[in-house]
Amino acid sequence: MSTTSVSGAADLIAGLPADFRWGVATSAYQIEGAIAEDGRTPSIWDTYCDTPGAIDNGDVGDVACDHYHRMPEDVALIKSLGMDTYRFSVAWPRVQPHGKGPVNPAGLAFYDKLVDELLAQGIDPWVTLYHWDLPQELEDAGGWPNRDTAYRFADYSMMVFDALKDRVNTWTTLNEPWCSAMLGYAYGAHAPGRREFPRAIEAVHHLLLGHGLATTRMREASPRKLDIGITLNVATAYPASDAAPDVDAARRADGMGRRIYLDPLVHGHYPADVVADLAAEGAELPIQKGDLELIAAPIDVLGVNYYFSQKFSGFDEDGKTTTDDGLPVSRTIPLNKPRTAMDWEIVPEGFTDLLVSIAKDYPGLPMVITENGSAFEDTPDENGFVADEGRTAYFTSHLAAVAEAINQGADIRGYLAWSLLDNFEWAYGYVKRFGIVRVDYDTQVRTPKQSALYLKEIAERHRSNR
Repeated sequence: MSTTSVSGAADLIAGLPADFRWGVATSAYQIEGAIAEDGRTPSIWDTYCDTPGAIDNGDVGDVACDHYHRMPEDVALIKSLGMDTYRFSVAWPRVQPHGKGPVNPAGLAFYDKLVDELLAQGIDPWVTLYHWDLPQELEDAGGWPNRDTAYRFADYSMMVFDALKDRVNTWTTLNEPWCSAMLGYAYGAHAPGRREFPRAIEAVHHLLLGHGLATTRMREASPRKLDIGITLNVATAYPASDAAPDVDAARRADGMGRRIYLDPLVHGHYPADVVADLAAEGAELPIQKGDLELIAAPIDVLGVNYYFSQKFSGFDEDGKTTTDDGLPVSRTIPLNKPRTAMDWEIVPEGFTDLLVSIAKDYPGLPMVITENGSAFEDTPDENGFVADEGRTAYFTSHLAAVAEAINQGADIRGYLAWSLLDNFEWAYGYVKRFGIVRVDYDTQVRTPKQSALYLKEIAERHRSNR
């Protein structure tokens, strides 16, 4: 795919299925602001933002894009860009302050109005129930390593589901559980900032359990056929060579990044090799009777978030294959591709390989690309317009990669660009910009970038050819 010409990419994109879904995505904490309004209580990200040194420039999410107060304007913006789908997340501490107890009517009312506004504009709402903003009081009680959090999540999910199920047809339980578990509890790079690998593995299981509990309850309460699923951030792990240590390093990366989630979700069990790898590191998945049956509750759609792929080696720089702790070496090797402002390599062919492999390993599972995008060093002109050629080229190559995967048999039903707006990019604060719409954080003025106009043109042309 990296060698596909611009005209070849255009031809591939033009051949996408007639009913292909076009949209954009955001998350609550990254755009809403209003962190202390209408009964909302602190999340782990509010606490993490107050931790000295945790966020670049000491940025906080208190205002972000002020979407909480500008929601109708933002929905009109989505409509103006020709998008038919909007994926957004619900802030748990806004809907259920403290993570337990009754629903907060004022908080839930915001999402009720958002859904109505979207439908009035002819835009399909896609709800994500959890995009990382765990109520701080649940973290104080143990967070996701605590089994009870899975049950609290299911209770909260039903509060949202009961309010919106009459109008929302597509539901995602979790966004990127790998990030929640590993960045939050193993590596300390995201909220809550803990570095406890065994606890992170417990979080993996309880996140999946929460998904299963919520999915089962939503399915039982569905008023009609609804699409319920989960969104994973996944990538292709390439071995640096055919040497056994390199192949094994890629296997382990794929196991921890992809199969530890998809195998229990689809096949009803964790991969045996991953379980063995975890045991070698002193970690264990806290499975109880009946858990795997819940986790494997049938899903209608898999959300795929893709940004880059990596190459792995099982040799260190001195040629050794084990660490001082006796564990196998695993390190990334550059693919020598261009990079985004996140220092992520641009690997569209890895996108195709990933989607085709999911279709092969988990047949019959429809996919939607729920996030794909890139950060670049945007330079606005005097009118705030950004001629973001790098981002536009990124979308072109990755849409062509999706089309190529479909040609190879993958069932992919839509593409949601990340992100609608420049926003609070987690630990990077406001430094990194992923939006197809520029946000001037001083004035909150929104200005569509070149990439937004490009996606609009593609979506509208695609619809006109149906």
